[in-house]
Amino acid sequence: MASTSKNLSPAEIRLRAGRIKLVLTDVDGVLTDTGVYYSANGEELKRFSIRDGMGMERLREHGIATAMMTREASPRVEARSKQLKLEHYFPGVWDKAEALPQLLKTVGLKLSELAYIGDDVNDVGIMEEIRSEGLTACPSDAMPEARAVAHYVAKAHGGNGAFRDFAEWILKNRAG
Repeated sequence: MASTSKNLSPAEIRLRAGRIKLVLTDVDGVLTDTGVYYSANGEELKRFSIRDGMGMERLREHGIATAMMTREASPRVEARSKQLKLEHYFPGVWDKAEALPQLLKTVGLKLSELAYIGDDVNDVGIMEEIRSEGLTACPSDAMPEARAVAHYVAKAHGGNGAFRDFAEWILKNRAG
């Protein structure tokens, strides 16, 4: 079941949602179900939710960009980012919190204009940073450490519409 942080009032959530210009997402565990599939030849396959792609499209229709940030530098993930027409894609980022200042320069935004959805311990640092002024979320099956710093816990598991749920929550709160 989805839940909203008791740390922010509904008015504060609406204020922050109204400022969001970019939603950053982790890939594995948010856009995928954490599974990795290998063929007999060792080829890796990932499953992405079409609903999450529609969530990105819906955000774009409302003037909100989306970007993927992941430890992995994978041709499969890069291909998905191109298919989704993402303006920004940040592969190979091992310390996401450390990369945040450069990311802000690259996209030309302030911390208060960001939202982030992540699912595991490697997302906690950036979520803690963005949480102070922006919005954070995690899938319903996220690790406890990520849940602890999320303003919103999606109804859906990673790879099964969690990003879309967060996108709709942002849009609903922007509308007031």
